[in-house]
Amino acid sequence: MNKGKAKGTLIGVLLFIPVALLSGCWDRTEVNDLAIITTGGLDMTEDRKLELLIKQYLVAPTSNQQSGGFSADMDVGSGSSIVRSAQGVTMADAVSHLQQVLSRKVFWGQNEVFIFGDRLAKEGLAEVMDYLTRHPIPRERANVFLSFSPVKEVLELHPPIERSVSQALRKMAENQTGLNISLKELAEMMAGRSKAAVIPIVQIMPKNGKQESFAYINGTAVLKDGKLVGRMNDAETRGIMWLRNEIKTATVTASPPHAKGPISLQLLRSHTELVPHIKKGNWSMTVRIETHDDIVENASELDFSTLDHIEELEHELENQIKRRIQMALGRAQSEMKADIFGFADAFYRKYPKEWNRNKDRWDDLFSNMEVNVQAKVYVSRPGVTGKSIFKPEQR
Repeated sequence: MNKGKAKGTLIGVLLFIPVALLSGCWDRTEVNDLAIITTGGLDMTEDRKLELLIKQYLVAPTSNQQSGGFSADMDVGSGSSIVRSAQGVTMADAVSHLQQVLSRKVFWGQNEVFIFGDRLAKEGLAEVMDYLTRHPIPRERANVFLSFSPVKEVLELHPPIERSVSQALRKMAENQTGLNISLKELAEMMAGRSKAAVIPIVQIMPKNGKQESFAYINGTAVLKDGKLVGRMNDAETRGIMWLRNEIKTATVTASPPHAKGPISLQLLRSHTELVPHIKKGNWSMTVRIETHDDIVENASELDFSTLDHIEELEHELENQIKRRIQMALGRAQSEMKADIFGFADAFYRKYPKEWNRNKDRWDDLFSNMEVNVQAKVYVSRPGVTGKSIFKPEQR
């Protein structure tokens, strides 16, 4: 019995020890001890120093705070936000200087947007990208943008609808009317075989009467070897997206040669295939695009219940896709010499040995490459009403 009691006592002590060690929250960090960053900005000053700008959420006493919780979209409501900046010779140096002017510990866990200034991009993004990808804290799925306006002006905006400028930009990118590029994707492009990358451009719509200024996405910035080499407009951006197989949603308006009004279509689905060729030392690329669309508005006199009119419209849409692709290709090949379409990866997958032998002269190969664009458009449905009941003259 004595041995049994001793054994039971020992077991009880052993079970109590881990419970005692696990109890309590001695090392927890309270929300109001953190400088919660919602948007990060990076630019270069006139004296060539790196400038780090952050939008910090200020926690106000609420039930959420008392329970220790917070959400990702916190720019207004229970608290407000401020913009702070610091300078340094490197990204890590700027972060340390930023911490010196903040009473709370910098917390990047809620930061979902990084905005680069054009002055920094012209000098090169390699150093800051090394920090953002090497450090374990920044989110690799954060969206990236480039601004030709001062980054501070973008961060100081307060959208009237969304809770923060970062949320507004992120949702615009997710709508995929323009490019949607994450920090991880930017790093992969910059370190990829072509050393070329694209970043969506954020612009500021000026204040107009009662309408406050707001940020929106318009155009594309092109990087080569980590440095900004040019920008493309909205039409050229569409060409980039067709070639990169990133068109997910779109409304296209076209007017066939014999039509007396425009026709608008909504994209249902699309697919782009890159087919590389090497014949007798000549490198070329075939781009095959297939897209399915629905007619959503017909302001012409054409009756699209007629097959001939459908085929005429499909042909016009095919030509429109080719024109936009050629616009983007022309500038990328001749002006920027930047393979932002993934051609290098397509050649490597199909011709790995030839690629490795010629990778050092890829810029010349890409710039002089013949690209054959084959577009096939299918108008799946002419719409619910068929022949317009408001245009009896439709033929």
